[in-house]
Order: sequence, then C-alpha cells, then structure tokens
Amino acid sequence: MQNSATPTHCPYCALQCGMNLTPSADGTVEVSERTDFPVNRGALCGKGRTAPAVLSSRVRLTSPLVRSGGTLAPASWDEALDRVAEGLTRTRAGHGPDAVGVFGGGGLTNEKAYALGKFARIVLGTSQIDYNGRFCMSSAAAAGTRAFGLDRGLPFPLEDVPRTGCVILVGSNLAETMPPSLRFLTELRENGGTLVVVDPRRTRTAEHADLHLAPRPGTDLALALGLLHLVVAEGRVDEEYVRERTAGWEEARAAAMAHWPEYVERITGVSVPQLREAVRLFCEPEHAMVLTARGPEQQSKGTDTVGAWINLCLATGRAGRPLSGYGCLTGQGNGQGGREHGQKADQLPGYRKLTDPAARRHVAGVWGVDPDTLPGPGRSAYELLDALGTDIRSLLVMGSNPVVSAPRAAHVEERLRSLDFLAVCDVVLSETAALADVVLPVTQWAEENGTTTSLEGRVLLRRQALTPPEGVRSDLHVLHGLAARLGVEKGFPTDPEEVFEELRRASAGGPADYSGITYRRLAEENGVFWPCPAPTGAPEGGDAASDGPPPGGPGREAPAPHPGTPRLFLDRFATEDGRARFVPVSHRPVAEEPDDEYPVLLTTGRVVAQYQSGAQTRRVAELNAAAPGPFVELHPRLAARLGAAEGDPVAVVSRRGRAVAPARITAGIRPDTVFMPFHWPGEGRANTLTNPALDPVSRMPEFKACAVRLEAVGTSEITETTKTTGP
Repeated sequence: MQNSATPTHCPYCALQCGMNLTPSADGTVEVSERTDFPVNRGALCGKGRTAPAVLSSRVRLTSPLVRSGGTLAPASWDEALDRVAEGLTRTRAGHGPDAVGVFGGGGLTNEKAYALGKFARIVLGTSQIDYNGRFCMSSAAAAGTRAFGLDRGLPFPLEDVPRTGCVILVGSNLAETMPPSLRFLTELRENGGTLVVVDPRRTRTAEHADLHLAPRPGTDLALALGLLHLVVAEGRVDEEYVRERTAGWEEARAAAMAHWPEYVERITGVSVPQLREAVRLFCEPEHAMVLTARGPEQQSKGTDTVGAWINLCLATGRAGRPLSGYGCLTGQGNGQGGREHGQKADQLPGYRKLTDPAARRHVAGVWGVDPDTLPGPGRSAYELLDALGTDIRSLLVMGSNPVVSAPRAAHVEERLRSLDFLAVCDVVLSETAALADVVLPVTQWAEENGTTTSLEGRVLLRRQALTPPEGVRSDLHVLHGLAARLGVEKGFPTDPEEVFEELRRASAGGPADYSGITYRRLAEENGVFWPCPAPTGAPEGGDAASDGPPPGGPGREAPAPHPGTPRLFLDRFATEDGRARFVPVSHRPVAEEPDDEYPVLLTTGRVVAQYQSGAQTRRVAELNAAAPGPFVELHPRLAARLGAAEGDPVAVVSRRGRAVAPARITAGIRPDTVFMPFHWPGEGRANTLTNPALDPVSRMPEFKACAVRLEAVGTSEITETTKTTGP
C-alpha cells in the first residue's frame, strides 16, 4: 500500500472512533488524529492509539497451524482448509448437519457476519450458529424490540446527549470502556444538564455524576420500578403522551405501584431520598434520556430490567421525541451490525426473523436456494457451547475466545476439549485457538476493507491501509475455500464490497435496511444511519449515486438517495399500530442469592487498558503496563474481616470454581460486593466463577451477579497464569 494516511476506524469498541493510519518504511504503522469524525473528533483512548501493535508479525499468527501428534505445527493453506473440510464433512456424515456448530463474533465486519450466517445455513445446513454478542447487548435488543418494534443501540446520534436535560446512565463505566465518549457527558453538565449514574461501584464515570445510586448487584429492575412508582405518585406521568403514543400502560402501572419506595430501598440499598432526587432530576427538564449497558443487561432478568427503564421513559414521554429517549451503549466493535445480518441463532440478514416465512422467501431468493432448505432457529450462545461434545461434535469459531469470555468458563473449556473437531479463525493464538485441531490466521482491521455499524446505528467504512503478511488470508477467503471444498462453488466471494452488495439486497425491506447504502456513500458521507432503503425507482441493489445514466434512460433524473435515519421513532414506533408497548414487569431476585456458604455477590466488568477476552490487548506492552493482570476489588470492611491487605492474594470461590488474584481495596464498592475484571485466563479468570443462568427471552447469561465466598491464600497460589499473557 502507498505510504499515505488512510482514514479508517478503531478495531475495538462500538464507538468506532475515526483515525488515520500511515505505514512507515520500517513496517510499523503510525496512528494520527482524524478530527472530521464527529464521535471522537480525533480523540483516542490508549487501546486505539496502540492498536497497530497487534499488526506486528511478532505477536500474531502468520501461518495456518494443524495439530499433529498433539502439537500445533505450521501447515500450508491447502492442507489446513482440507483438514477443516474433512472434519466438518465427517461430522455431518456421521451425526447430521446440526452436529456441526458455528460460533461467530461481534467484532466481525458486516460482510463477514453475513457470509458466516449464509455459510452455516446453506453450505453446512446447520441451525447451530450463534455468536459472542449474545453475551453483550442481547437483553437490551430484546427489550427494545418488545417495546418499540425495533432494536438499534441508540435511536439517536451521540451528539444529542449533551443537549438533553438529564441522563440516567445505568450499569456503564464508559470512562473506562469507551473513554472518548465521556466528553458527551462532560458537555452535558457544562450545558446545565445533570447526570445520574447507577452502579454498585463508584467508578471513574460515577465520579462525574451529580447523583450516584449504588444498588446491590442484580436489583436494577426493582430500582427502575421504584422510580416509576414515584413518577406516578408524584403526578409526573405525561398523560397525553401515554394516551396518544403508547399501549399497555395500566398493566405496567399496576406492576410498578407494587414497588413502593421503602420496599425498593430494602431490596436495592438505595435510600428513599436518593430515589426521589433521581426522579426530580429526570422529570424536571424538558428532555431526558436513559442509557443502559451491561450492568442491567447481563442478568437472568435482563430483558425485564431494561424493559422497566424503557417503561420509565415512556411514562414520562421521554421516547420518540427530540433529545429524549432510551438507548443501549453497545459494547463490541460491530456489536450492532453483528446481530443484524444472520450470525445470530434466530435471525436472517436485515434483522429479519428466521421464523418469518416472508423473510425466509426473500433471503432464500437472494441466495438462490429453496426457502424450505433453510434450517430453523438453533441454540443460543451458551446453550450451544454447553452442547459441545454431545449434540454438537465439531465447531468452527470465527472472531471469539469463549475459553475466557464465556460464563462457567472451566466447563466451556472442558466442552471444547471434548469435541471431535475444532477449527478457529483468529489473528492471534488465543486460549480457544490453542485448543484447536486447525488454526487459520486471518487479516485484521487495517489490512482489509469492510463495514461496521456503530452503537449509533451509523454504518461505517473501514479501509485497508496496508498489505497483510504473507501467509495470512481474510475470513472471506476462508469461507470461500471451505464452501468450494464442501461442494458450493459460487456465492462466497472474497471481495468485501461484492459481499456488501449482496447484503444490501438481502437486507432490503427488512427492519435493518441497508439497501440504500454503498461503499461510495460511506466514504463520502462519513457513514450512513440505517434504516436507509434504496430509493424508489432505483434498480435492485443499484446505487442512485453511482456513475452512469440515470435509471429509466436519458432525460429522467435519478431518484434521490435516502438520507439515512439518525433519529428513530419521532413520528411513530416500529410496531404495527405505531405505538410503543409498555410491558408489565416485577422484581425478582438474582438466580443465585448469597447464603451462609457463599455470602458475597461477585460482579464483573472491564478496565480501561484491556478489551474483552484480552487476546489482543494483552499482547501490547503499553496496555499491559497499565493493567498487568486481574484483581479482586473489595471494600475495606470486607478486607478487614478476611484479614487481607492491599495486594494480598485472595481466592474467590463460587459453585463453579475458584479464581485467585491480588486484592484491591477501595471504599468505592459496596461492602457486600466484590468486583473482578474478566480479561485474563488462568487462575485469575473471572468467568470461571460466573453463573450461566439465562434470561428467558434474550438467553443472556447472568454475568453481573453470582454468590461467592472469599478466602485468604498464600502468595504461592498466585501462579504465572494470573499474570499477563504476552507475546
């Protein structure tokens, strides 16, 4: 590639911050500010600034690996792909197509997610496909769809946040998880607005709040219901809005009125005066928003919990109006697009339902297959992983590291080891890849073109800035090669733009309609918000902004392109009658309450210098210096009872296993709660402890609350596996 700056986007979180990449003569890549992108205006966190470090051949895979005699050894691409095809074919022949599973990732581009879902359903013929985004924002997606008829992380651009009057931020530490976004909250307060943060820890984000509510983990549902009770009791319901734009209010109202403030105080630990102050701050300004993240969502009642916060917005007229609304702060880089185009167990491209006959006909028509041949919905992510080695005998993993990221991780690791065959496509030798029979080294964000969809619903173009190392191929090449070996010669192109053109046709008319979006538009317009249908009169899959004569011949103007939809629901919601739906919900306890044997609650999350399972960020020296390993955050009173000092090794034990890490003592956490970040494998692996109890609607595991006990241990129990896993 030429040594000039290429405008592109960060590979990490769902902000998808803009950046420029410039290759140097020595093979390194320089990151520079890109001030034209409105989300970050040039600002980058440490992860974004150091992202090119993982491009180095010193830390990444540059050759396929094939297991021989128990050891992974370099192999040619033909040998590796042949082995994968043989393994999948052998399983299908012996046990049927549903004995083959596919596990994708929320970091895959839209093109890869689309191709992976198509590959699973028409090449493998399996229903058993899901992805790690199920562990991220699936409860918010389910609740949003239930209430509004459509899920898009934010139904408005981030630029609206500083202009509202109050933001209630529930279960998000965005100062660490997506630092460039903190400026929107800073500007909110500079403009006279207020910030309410709901979190059991006094995080860096909570330090910026006008009001910090610290509920017991797993009680966010009761908290939201208590606030809605007060809204009703204090006469703050927007009766006209409720009457004209919603349905189901009476049932939801009755459910909320059973959660009187003193009862909610006993459940949550949040005082009645704090509850009343939160209602005042939220209701007094003309505009207000509720933004949720993993805190309320990663619960066995996450859908109902998010639904309760949506009910609060609806009762106060705070949805479908300018500068107001409910939004989800999507986590993974393409967490939004990743759930729209077919790698989720129950969905087809365009956010269509796999059980909808019309959706099946449309997508099957684009794919050139009989709709009756498309399999039905399969297992959700954890259920798929739990079935490995029994119902599912072979697995293809693309862009995920469940050995570290899945709940009850030791069990998931055991299930992976029990497979007849495991193939993993990854950039690095992750903990999951290390268990594989075949590992396929794939290109990274800076080495390929492709699109992602940010937390705003803004579709973006990542541009190739440099040539990948010899021996590395894209995930699209992998699917193309496997499809050919499995008897499907056409339909899996390796050019991302060609895949996107087919995705446009497959999504046309669906809830997430990308048919009016092209690579050219994305480059020229700095992204386009979906839904963006193709203009009436444009040819199917055509580009009204492309060169050449206008549709219909000379003398006729080309139809104007759809501008995209930055703000949803201003006129009507995406339900059949255009009304938002209240859903009556009631508090229920977490799946595993503390008891005499396990008296403390564990909650988990992220730190600023690491990302997700850490497979990439743990290979960056600067990030490891800032966050070298796991820790157990606990209150001084809890530490005193344990006899633990700062830095002492502490064992955290649940019904699923045991983790050991140094103590970090702070008054910024509840005395009945401990916190562990989940980025590390080995003895410090937080997800060894977490509970896979599933939300009945979203199938989200309960990462955010499980019962544990603490034990003081000797320093010898801190093994090398709890320290940074580097190159």
